[in-house]
Order: sequence, then structure tokens, then C-alpha cells
Amino acid sequence: MVITGASSGIGRATAHAFARTGARVVLAARSIESLEEVRAECDALGGEALVVPTDVKSDEQVEDLVASAVARFGRIDVWVGAASVFAYGTFEQVPDAVFRELLEVNLFGQARGVRAVLPVLRKQGGGTIVLIGSVYSRLATAYVSAYITSKHAVLGLSDSIRQEVLEDGIEVCAVLPATADTPIYQHSANFLGRKVHPLKPIIAPERVARVIVGLADRPRASVIVGLTQRFGIPVHRIAPRLAGLLTTRVMKRVAIQPETAADTTGTIFEPRPESNAVSGGWRRKKK
Repeated sequence: MVITGASSGIGRATAHAFARTGARVVLAARSIESLEEVRAECDALGGEALVVPTDVKSDEQVEDLVASAVARFGRIDVWVGAASVFAYGTFEQVPDAVFRELLEVNLFGQARGVRAVLPVLRKQGGGTIVLIGSVYSRLATAYVSAYITSKHAVLGLSDSIRQEVLEDGIEVCAVLPATADTPIYQHSANFLGRKVHPLKPIIAPERVARVIVGLADRPRASVIVGLTQRFGIPVHRIAPRLAGLLTTRVMKRVAIQPETAADTTGTIFEPRPESNAVSGGWRRKKK
């Protein structure tokens, strides 16, 4: 089981969930310090873990990740693309370099991983690819345009590739979580001039991880995790203007806090290993 973005959040929770089944997991992310922590956690849970520091923006490093997994374990049964970064700000506030870098991680990083692993899966006669999108793959709101652009594209990428590999025994699944309690929000770039808070309700990343593990045995084209926010999808489809007014109001009241904050690029360009964990602690925090 190869997991990109394994150093924190959903990726780290997924590594734990697979390890509990006794699986052999390959852990990939930019921070070797965080990955070594996850390796020890997976070993303690009954799994066997291999650490391969990987920046998904690099063709060479992603190809090395695939080669390392095959060299150690002989095959790849499941590929989980969970590497992701986040940015707040109006479209005009977010610098072009940040917008592009976010797409390099969230979209092209996913495409790079699929391109590298497909020959292995085809040669061995099958396997499962799980790409982590978002409920934002089917919704939109203000102030997070770069992230929404990337997640819409990930769903389209998943749907298209699935049709191309139907006859090769390869399954391609998209997991679309609602707001999950992960450090991605502490790690986010922010150009709003205000502190931010993830939208409620906030689900546990372990809940998403359980869905991902389940897809290894029973693949599905796409799965939304989180009941409340998924109800916005039909509203967005039927009455997009009304949905936009409602979601923008919620963003202003919940996501954008009154306290001021300096502009930051977060972990868009560099990792922040000292704050990596499964949970961001948001469900324990007051608004």
C-alpha cells in the first residue's frame, strides 16, 4: 500500500488503518522526520512500513517511490494519493506562484503518481488507485479558488482514467471527504488578512481512512465521506446562484475569523514537520 501525503492528516490516518490490518505500507511525503514517526507508529500497530521521502512535484522522486516499493515488496496493490495543500484568499489575493504550486501538488502530483504506478499495475494484472479529492470536487465557494480548482480537476482525472483502464483489471476510486479534522488548515497559505477556521461539521480523518481501506477490497468509482456537507451538492447543481450566496455567507461567518493574521504561504513551498499529526485538533477548538 503506497501512500503519498503520509506525514499528516488523512494520509497518516490511512497508514495507521492499513497497518492495523497487518499490511505492508510505503510512506511518502516531503518530511523524513515525520515519516519516521509514522513508520514507528505503523510498526507498532502490526504493519511493516518503508519510508521513501518524496516530493510529488518531482517526476524523478515519484518514479523512485514506485521503484522502491516494488524493490522492497515485489508489487503495489493499492496506491493512495493523499498529498494536498490548501490556500485561503480571493482569486486576486492569492499570488500566481502560490496558485500554480498548489496545482502542482494537488493535481499534477496526483497525475504524476498515476502515470508512474500504472505500468506496474498493468504488468501485475491489476490493483487499485485511490485519489483523494474533496466534497469541493462537486461544490464551490469563495476564498479557496485554487483548492477548489485542483479538487474539481482531481475528480475529472479519476473519472477519465477509470474509463481507460477498465479492461486492465485496474480500479480507480475517488474519495471526496467533507471538512476533516487535519492540520491542513494550520498549514494553509492565507492571504485574507484574517485567521481562519475550517467549516463545520468537522469529521474525523480516521473515518475517511476506514473508507479508503474498504475500497481496497470493494472499489467504487467515488465515495463522499460526511453526510451534512454532501447535501449542498444537489443545491449547487440545481440552484448554483443560491448555493453560492449561502456558502459565501457561511465562509464569511465561520471560516474567516475576526482576528487579524499576517500573510503566509503555509506549507505550499516547504513542509512543516513539527506540526504534523493525524488530527488538527479543530473539533476540540471553539470557533
